[in-house]
Amino acid sequence: MVEYWAKSKKRPDKILFVKYEELKTEPKRHVSKIAEFLGRPYVNGDEGELVEEVLSRCCVERLKNLEVNKNGSVLLNVPNSSFFRKGEVGGWKNYLTAKMEEMIDQTSCIKLEPFGLFL
Repeated sequence: MVEYWAKSKKRPDKILFVKYEELKTEPKRHVSKIAEFLGRPYVNGDEGELVEEVLSRCCVERLKNLEVNKNGSVLLNVPNSSFFRKGEVGGWKNYLTAKMEEMIDQTSCIKLEPFGLFL
């Protein structure tokens, strides 16, 4: 992941990183940014309506409640519903222990250090 991030700094036209936290705080701004990155910027003043439609179609609640995600399964005996949580920032705290968090932090520091990044 870090390698992709480093490459994105060198080639911002090829790799776009969007942080979930930022997407949640400023969804319209980041949906517009993604559309522009994909070469499909909104034009002719219809940006507001189109962004709202994208956000509506992609919201976690809507996707979670699609029939295929409530009752379907793509992987062997793994229901699609297991891929959905609440979609809330910080929700990981309900699943990871303090020890797990510490291990992730330590590993991240080791991996990020060569790039001059620290948590």
